[in-house]
Amino acid sequence: MNRRDFLKSSAVVTAFPYVAASTVLGANDRINIGFVGVGGRATWLLQHEDFSPHRVRAIADCWAPRVDAAAKLIQGDVNKYTDYRRMFEKEKLDVVFVETNTHSRVLIMLEALQAGMDVYGEKPLTLTIDEGKTLIKAVRHYNRVLQTGTQQRSMPINIYANNLVATGKIGDVKKVIVCNFIAPERWTPMPEQPVPEGLDWDQWLNQTELRPYRTELHRGWARWWDYDGGGLSWGVTGWGAHSLDQVQAALGTSLTGPVEIIPDGPGPKSVVTLRYANGTDVVLEQEIIKDHQQLGAIFVGTKGKMQILRGDFIPEDPELKKGAPEITKEGPGEDSFHFNNFWDCIKSRKRPNADVEIGHRSNTACQLVNICRDLGRKLKWDPEAEIFPGDDEANKYLSRPRRKGFELPRVG
Repeated sequence: MNRRDFLKSSAVVTAFPYVAASTVLGANDRINIGFVGVGGRATWLLQHEDFSPHRVRAIADCWAPRVDAAAKLIQGDVNKYTDYRRMFEKEKLDVVFVETNTHSRVLIMLEALQAGMDVYGEKPLTLTIDEGKTLIKAVRHYNRVLQTGTQQRSMPINIYANNLVATGKIGDVKKVIVCNFIAPERWTPMPEQPVPEGLDWDQWLNQTELRPYRTELHRGWARWWDYDGGGLSWGVTGWGAHSLDQVQAALGTSLTGPVEIIPDGPGPKSVVTLRYANGTDVVLEQEIIKDHQQLGAIFVGTKGKMQILRGDFIPEDPELKKGAPEITKEGPGEDSFHFNNFWDCIKSRKRPNADVEIGHRSNTACQLVNICRDLGRKLKWDPEAEIFPGDDEANKYLSRPRRKGFELPRVG
């Protein structure tokens, strides 16, 4: 089946081209897992001890050498594919981990949802705001579970710290300080290079323009606007996705967003303020020091300050630390709470800690920063309608043209 045939059939809810996955699992059932994209993050996950009770049945990547290398990390037999669509057609999977580049992610997740799979979607969840809205619609329509890869949502000590902020232990929060994360760059055309052996460049480019191969695109995609929102470690949708998600969680704004986005001047490095309806300002002004503490934020309240880190928190009042859960140390264990929440929700059919809508709203905050910087002016945002009211220029950023053959399938 080619892509056009697949898209035609997937537009009809009852006509899936893939093997139907399980919808209800018992408490002791093994979960059959597939991976799409087996680069650096995926190879880390494939060796994670929390996968051991389950089975990684199949992996797919459009670069064949990566598939072969990843397969060696998996205990037992695993089926290998260079086209995820073939994997979806042939395998009976309960879950798919989508660990691809950002610009490919939503199409793959939608096709997995339509095929009856639950999804673990790496962050940043989407490339555009409208993609996120479509993804939420699909998760709800097909009654699937989708967990976003923002692990701090499941760390007990972070949940504890969030509750301290939410219950007023530092008073009314007037300001939140986060790192001044880096914006993505625009691509400048360069001479073509030979496509590496075993790489399906057309599949890799997915929805984006059919450009000549360049190593800087293939291996450095997170740097460029067309492929990500600044996915470098210290970029807006890189560590910034974790930091702004931490802010959303502690402020109790997980299902909404700011109402104004204000730059201090033009340019991709401008300090941006996200202003919420209650008057709280989230300001991207902290200097980049390349420390994992910047995966969190500093909350300034009327009764004191608190810095929430990744797996820890530092209150101005030391009494607030009494009775807190243990610190979550950096390393493999920091993912365990998030994975276990995901496995539990696959079986219970409850919404996970980083449900699709939570992931979308936090990612939207990141995208609003990028749009504001790119336009170089103040923006008003309606978090309910998810539009820039009366601003046609800004609303053009909500979606992007998709290359023919990589359109999103209709939901419902």
